[in-house]
Amino acid sequence: MYNFQVKSVSQLIKMAKFIAFNCLVLMIATIAFHSSLVNGKISSSMYVNWGAHHCKMLGDDLQLVLDKSAGSGVQSKGTFLFGSIEMQIKLVPGNSAGTVTAYYLSSTGDKHDEIDFEFLGNVSGKPYVIHTNIFTQGAGGREQQFYPWFDPTADFHNYTIHWNPNAVVWYVDDIPIRVYKNYQSQGIPYPNAQAMGAYSSLWNADSWATRGGLVKIDWTNAPFIAKYRNFVPRVCPWNGPVSINQCAAQTPENWYTSPEYSQLSYAKQGQMDWVRNNYMIYDYCKDTKRFNRQFPGECFKSQF
Repeated sequence: MYNFQVKSVSQLIKMAKFIAFNCLVLMIATIAFHSSLVNGKISSSMYVNWGAHHCKMLGDDLQLVLDKSAGSGVQSKGTFLFGSIEMQIKLVPGNSAGTVTAYYLSSTGDKHDEIDFEFLGNVSGKPYVIHTNIFTQGAGGREQQFYPWFDPTADFHNYTIHWNPNAVVWYVDDIPIRVYKNYQSQGIPYPNAQAMGAYSSLWNADSWATRGGLVKIDWTNAPFIAKYRNFVPRVCPWNGPVSINQCAAQTPENWYTSPEYSQLSYAKQGQMDWVRNNYMIYDYCKDTKRFNRQFPGECFKSQF
């Protein structure tokens, strides 16, 4: 805020010029800082890719609907390589068993890359499951699951996927719950060469989602509704193969390549430890029966 005491017309003119100049500088600086910020309005940045009659755009808010006839989904209009993609979501309330609300990044094709948040519904009174996974070149199987430490149906919560050349980090309300680091130089796959778009959907997954498919959807509770707002993609837009080098370059524009994003801070490591010690319910790196102790290579690496 500026605090001037105007004593003359000439001083008033000088004050106006001073304010105008500083506003122009601030505007230019803001544009430069947000050079990788894609228009975050859901209505202008995303489109319905299935179940159009089940999607409702209410200003900048979105509702996805599932009933016995169909579910629904949206995807971003553009694709990108690296950045931070966040969305506020209020999950299906009540008896949501058998439903899945998905929020994820994905490329296309049989050898696609993918980074997942999936929210597995449950019967009333039982907690949701926050299911995370990552695919590289079409291969997934890297699931980690958590219970939320809050009621995800009572209010909106922020879910962020931070993806840079060094690591993928999943955040819930700015708290990291999982890290997948880039150990590609040691023969461990990492998603860093395929453009991905942002997707979300609400669908019938009662063949597996709740207690391994034992609990089916109770359609008397339909329609099921998930709500979305504040889509914020701060990303490097994909402009073809040249983007592989451009988006990975350590430049001021590629803010996510700065040293502060190369690893979690001590405070963030503490937050992640708290979540994983208290709310983690499945880790593929500890599933001895599944892998017969022949765990994937990243399971033996530091994830900080």
